[in-house]
Amino acid sequence: MKKIAIPITKDNRVEDHFGRCKFYEIYTFSDANEIIDLQLLESDGKCGCKSNIVSVLVKEGVTFMLAGNIGDSAMSKLVVAGIGVIRGCSGKSADVILEFVDGKITDNGVGCASHSHKHKKGHAHSCNH
Repeated sequence: MKKIAIPITKDNRVEDHFGRCKFYEIYTFSDANEIIDLQLLESDGKCGCKSNIVSVLVKEGVTFMLAGNIGDSAMSKLVVAGIGVIRGCSGKSADVILEFVDGKITDNGVGCASHSHKHKKGHAHSCNH
C-alpha cells in the first residue's frame, strides 16, 4: 500500500506552488495500484517550508508528493522525511494521479530558483522560475 499527496487549489487543480495550497489530497493505493481511499487534508495556511505539514504527511503515511513548483527548503524537508517529490505537475489532480500511476509523470528537476519570505503583518512570497 502506498499514499500519494497532491497540494491542490480549492477547485482541485495542482497548486502552482506547494507553499500556497489550500488543501492536500491524499490518495491511498492498494498493492494492485488501485485507489482505495481519498482523504482531503486542509492546509494550515502557513508557508510550506515553515509549517508542520511534513510531519503531518509522515504521520499519514505519505510516501510521495506530486507538486507543481516547490522551494528547495520544503523539498529538502520532504526528502529527508522519506517522501519522494515529483515536481512540474499541473492540471486537475484526478488526471495527474492517474498519469502518475500509468508512469507518464517524472520529476522535471526544476525547483524555485529564489524564494524569499516576509512574515510580518503580511505574507509575501517571491518565486522565480
